[in-house]
Amino acid sequence: MDYTRSDKGVLKIGCLARQSRLLDHSIVRERCPLLTEALTYVGYEQIRHRGTLCGSLAHADPAAELPAVLLALDGFVTVQNLTTKREVAARDFFKSYLTTSLSSDEMVLEASIPETPPGAGWSFTEFARRFGDFAIVGVAVLLVREQEKITDARIALTGVGDKPWREPGVERMLVGHQASTDLFRQIGVEIAARINPGSDIHASESYRRSLATVLTRRALNDAWQKTRNGS
Repeated sequence: MDYTRSDKGVLKIGCLARQSRLLDHSIVRERCPLLTEALTYVGYEQIRHRGTLCGSLAHADPAAELPAVLLALDGFVTVQNLTTKREVAARDFFKSYLTTSLSSDEMVLEASIPETPPGAGWSFTEFARRFGDFAIVGVAVLLVREQEKITDARIALTGVGDKPWREPGVERMLVGHQASTDLFRQIGVEIAARINPGSDIHASESYRRSLATVLTRRALNDAWQKTRNGS
């Protein structure tokens, strides 16, 4: 169960694959750089040595980085009990705080993440009180570029609700348009208006909306720059 491999354009990651090994894996860096970038924000080195990708997905902490990546990239998980095996898309897997569609007798066996297409740029950024702490707000972005226009856009946020957040309607506002700082700023404002973050001891609702605006703009700009130079 400790494996990472490419299978017909999809990255397959077994449930015992440690986060630290994924972070250093050449296939992950080459085929899914957004995952690599997000892994750098996960906890600390000691945590990554023990934690697994599938374990983080099954835990479903709404402030965790990896569920947002799976959601942004239209990934899915394979789950199984003693008699049956099924695949669950990320959009159907996360239900609420620390709650998934797993039944009490099921476990996650494998995570499947579509590989990054040619002409794509990616970015993951977050804000936390200290590096390694759970994110107050985090943003995962994937943009696909053709000439000077955006042909595909994926945006997922963490820390802004009871599960990772993604709304295709906002992404469609980017598709077919030329990238610009003003456009990316507008998308950040739009997302801040649509999310429903709560207030807690870490941050107020208004502060989370402000972070969502700023971090979304930064992530979109960063991803667009990577479509130009591929770095």
